[in-house]
Amino acid sequence: MEIASVPFGLRPLVERHGPPVEVEEARRRWSELVTAAEAGAVTLVTRDRYQWAALVPMSEVAEISPDVPSWPVSDARGKLGRLVGEIHSLDVRVQVLTRRGRPVAALVDAGTLLDRPEPADRLPAEALLRDGHRIELVFEPGRPGRVGHDGHVVEEPEDWFYAANAYDNRDTVVAVGVGDTLGEALLRLAPPPAVEADDHPPF
Repeated sequence: MEIASVPFGLRPLVERHGPPVEVEEARRRWSELVTAAEAGAVTLVTRDRYQWAALVPMSEVAEISPDVPSWPVSDARGKLGRLVGEIHSLDVRVQVLTRRGRPVAALVDAGTLLDRPEPADRLPAEALLRDGHRIELVFEPGRPGRVGHDGHVVEEPEDWFYAANAYDNRDTVVAVGVGDTLGEALLRLAPPPAVEADDHPPF
């Protein structure tokens, strides 16, 4: 697929993970792609050029609940087009793939990978806690926009989000993660940008 035909917002994913694989090709290479995902690779999958999902390792799944659909790898291959369509329409954000009942990979909304730090740049929450750090979880409710009497926007709306902030024993911020779910915020924990010593934590 030519980069010009990729939706503008998803181009960073193609630059990062390579060109997408059409559903029919993904079916032909299914065993190879799932095995690669188990090993940590991300493969972008498209249906009809405009429906997108990503085949990812389980480490890239922010949240798992009993309600998340799961499919044996062999079954998912046959219904891959439908699964990608459901993810694209956001009816289901995650589809877990299992082998002998064990989760091995997942199909997720490709957009959730945008702006997510590289795995090597993240600081896992479990490791931070084991090392004696404290993690504070914050919900920012956002706010609606405001329009003046003349119809012009006075205040832009702000979306709500979750934030996770990790502190060391001197209350210095050592990692920050932000996402639209709590699990996503924790998955995105990474060292904050360099700040001046007297600056306040980001959240």
